[in-house]
Amino acid sequence: MTTAKVAITLPTEVLKSAKKQVTAGRAKSLSAFISEAVDEKLRRDELEKLLDAWDAQHGAPKKGAQRWAKKVIARSSSTQER
Repeated sequence: MTTAKVAITLPTEVLKSAKKQVTAGRAKSLSAFISEAVDEKLRRDELEKLLDAWDAQHGAPKKGAQRWAKKVIARSSSTQER
């Protein structure tokens, strides 16, 4: 992947927290951490657009379906943490 160097401004506390994540080994560098965060935001925005289009075409999910999905997501999240 081609990369480009940029200058960004972050709130001091956000920068401190990001650096702690790197120090804790959750990212190999500050650049990698920020790149992953931006990529995740872009993917979530794209997913939100897809879900909005789905809702526009098929209607919003019913309450029962929403409860079911939340249970599945919670179960999946707890399984991944183990």
